[in-house]
Amino acid sequence: MADLEATVVMPKIITFLSSLLQRVAESNDHTHQLHPQRISVFHGLTRPNISIQSYLERIFKYANCSPSCFVVAYVYLDRFAHKQPSFPINSFNVHRLLITSVLVSAKFLDDIYYNNAYYAKVGGISTAEMNLLEVDFLFGLGFQLNVTPTTFNTYCSYLQREMMQSSVELDNPLNISRPLKLHCCFSEDESTHQKQLAV
Repeated sequence: MADLEATVVMPKIITFLSSLLQRVAESNDHTHQLHPQRISVFHGLTRPNISIQSYLERIFKYANCSPSCFVVAYVYLDRFAHKQPSFPINSFNVHRLLITSVLVSAKFLDDIYYNNAYYAKVGGISTAEMNLLEVDFLFGLGFQLNVTPTTFNTYCSYLQREMMQSSVELDNPLNISRPLKLHCCFSEDESTHQKQLAV
């Protein structure tokens, strides 16, 4: 059994997404110190002890949803941040936003998925809270759940590009000329991509 668990291979999307969200949360935490932010149902009283990377790995391991659900979850997080600019992603809300966005994407994409009670256990929250978070998230998205193949591929490319940029910056830590892009919001109605800073 231990050998089987050790052979679980995490898709690169988990690493890409966790790295990006970690940077976004840290940046917004810093901004929070300068400018107070509003609190939402997604905010915890304290920062969770589990890292974003470990949390995403846990969700991937137990939720059994397709890797594409994580890309779509990122699309949903980006849409949510764009539609709810007064609630930026930070270290107090990122975990609840993640479990909720993966739950919603699994329900929308996958033919077979677990119920809210199961996702609540995976996420370390109560079923009642999971239900509340799902409803609030759906309303925050305006129930816009469809993701076109073009949008899906654009977000995949964006995640890969950000990770390649991050690895270059790690090799050259003094390169401070490139600003951190907290998130991008791609309009599916236009041929050009509009990038917006979510602070």
